[in-house]
Amino acid sequence: MNKKENILIVGAGLCGSLLALRLAQRGYRVEVYESRPDLRTTDISAGRSINLALSDRGLKALRLAGVEEKAREICIPMHGRLMHDAQSNTFESNYSGRKGEYINSISRGDLNGILLTEAEKHENVTIHFNNRCVEIDIENKVATFESYQTKEQFSVKADVIFGTDGAGSSLRKSYEQQYPEFQVSQEFLTHGYKELEIPADDTRKHLISKDHLHIWPRGNYMLIALPNMDGSFTVTLFLSYKEGEYNFENLVTKEKITEFFEKDFPDTLELIPDILHEFETNPTGKLGTVKCNPWAYKGNTLLLGDAAHAIVPFYGQGMNASFEDVLVLDEFLDRYEGNLSVDKAGWETVFSEFQQKRKADADAIADLAIDNYYEMRDHVANPIFKEKRKIEMALEQEFPEEYSSKYSLVTFNEHIGYNEAMTKGRKQDAVLLKMIEKQETDESVINSKDELKKVLEIVRQKVNE
Repeated sequence: MNKKENILIVGAGLCGSLLALRLAQRGYRVEVYESRPDLRTTDISAGRSINLALSDRGLKALRLAGVEEKAREICIPMHGRLMHDAQSNTFESNYSGRKGEYINSISRGDLNGILLTEAEKHENVTIHFNNRCVEIDIENKVATFESYQTKEQFSVKADVIFGTDGAGSSLRKSYEQQYPEFQVSQEFLTHGYKELEIPADDTRKHLISKDHLHIWPRGNYMLIALPNMDGSFTVTLFLSYKEGEYNFENLVTKEKITEFFEKDFPDTLELIPDILHEFETNPTGKLGTVKCNPWAYKGNTLLLGDAAHAIVPFYGQGMNASFEDVLVLDEFLDRYEGNLSVDKAGWETVFSEFQQKRKADADAIADLAIDNYYEMRDHVANPIFKEKRKIEMALEQEFPEEYSSKYSLVTFNEHIGYNEAMTKGRKQDAVLLKMIEKQETDESVINSKDELKKVLEIVRQKVNE
């Protein structure tokens, strides 16, 4: 862990650019290689989520690197979900019963650009674009790249290599090829996604509420929409590839696409004037989860972010989890940098303890994201779910220091790990749902603080059993 060591980061996306910035701030010499062009000068958003949900865990990591306020300048707060039914009626569901708890819609590209610019302000950082990583020799710490401009291959020697190159990580593939014991699983949903756009009105204002994440839940599929700074919304359709009356495989004619939206999303037809063109031309993306073990080899390589634990987007935590990786890694650097009691392995100690702490949390948020997919798609309009949600909101409002729902534990309690949040949150959900099903409580309880207190005590007791 010598500051004179050469650190190589493969991938200059959100995680890689934040990692480069933080390591530079700590005084390390960092080189970053990215396969894509510089997104600050070239539009490379096609096929990827244009905007993301930034919440407390991600903000905490950005705060560490001194860029939280710059990020907040391009955020749009979303205080809850706004549900749209098939008859074009809407109902609200706030994210929290406490004041001041919300998530933020933020442009992936704009945030990435901020992080790249801040990283490049440091003389000890160099970023190389348009260079695809071909393979990485783990034993010898050599990465081979191919220039998109010259088509020539070249090698880069480093002391430490970080793989922050996303779900298709070259470093992870090199682990697979070089170490038979390396374990990796990639599981894809039977559903894919396609992005559409609700444009701004003539005065660059939003046509629907910008204070919400909009959801059109329809059982086996759904639409969601997040606001953008320019007055538009990025709309995402999540739909099966092959199953059901409507799927990506059979929505191939203008008549069929129109029929689909007229039946299930009638209020979007006026909002998305180019819906047919966008549906036919925009790509269909995959939704998958990546889990692997170990994240590090030889004390000189480490996977971070989606390269180590890609997740589906339904908890809005993919970016936040990646940023939290950088935060947790930084905590171990604080612990071990310059510590003479640490053995010569140095980085190996840091990487091993980092994974030991982080792996369970990464697996937990991956599982929660799958759970939330079914919740958003199937349950948000379910009467029992709605009743539970109202009781949770009332508990948070009346007892803000004593109760947090599972969603709040994950999204607004950045001081606890995802695994702890999942374990406690699932237990609370089970208790509340059982009480509702047995008619031991109902929606009327929200009007009585004494009755809410009784519910709180029962939940606490059951959770701690």
